[in-house]
Amino acid sequence: MKPALSRVAVLRAMGFFVFWIIITGSRPADIAAGAVAALVSAWASLRLLPPGPSRVRPSGLARLVLRFLCRSVVGGVDVARRAFDPQLPLQTGFVVYPVSLPRGPARNMFTTLMSLLPGTLPADATEKGGLLVHCLDVEQPVTAELAKEEAVFTAVIGKSRGDE
Repeated sequence: MKPALSRVAVLRAMGFFVFWIIITGSRPADIAAGAVAALVSAWASLRLLPPGPSRVRPSGLARLVLRFLCRSVVGGVDVARRAFDPQLPLQTGFVVYPVSLPRGPARNMFTTLMSLLPGTLPADATEKGGLLVHCLDVEQPVTAELAKEEAVFTAVIGKSRGDE
């Protein structure tokens, strides 16, 4: 094993182990299971996502996290209002979002992020490469909001819209 790869493997295993401790508590009976889970997780992560040059920008990631948290709260309140107030319209339907990210891991991460935002759910890819997105109100500027989300996301991963 190359020194750089072993360093990445150790860091990933430690990260998974710390995550295990956080979610289960530090009960002594769970330490052995956590160590095994961390090693298996690190091995799987190295197989599925081999180490390579990282293009994640920390400042962009901080901006994405803050924006995501704010949008989640605002979107969650809006969804709850629409669900509990019969006076507010629900005009569910689909919109086509012309995603600029090429098919692959970055696009998959973006659609996963998009699915976590209240009121939108990527449903399918169109023949022309766009995304079919289910939303609660098709009258809202859904595609404009998704374009902002994509711009913030691409700033994190170090790609500009349309990069191959």
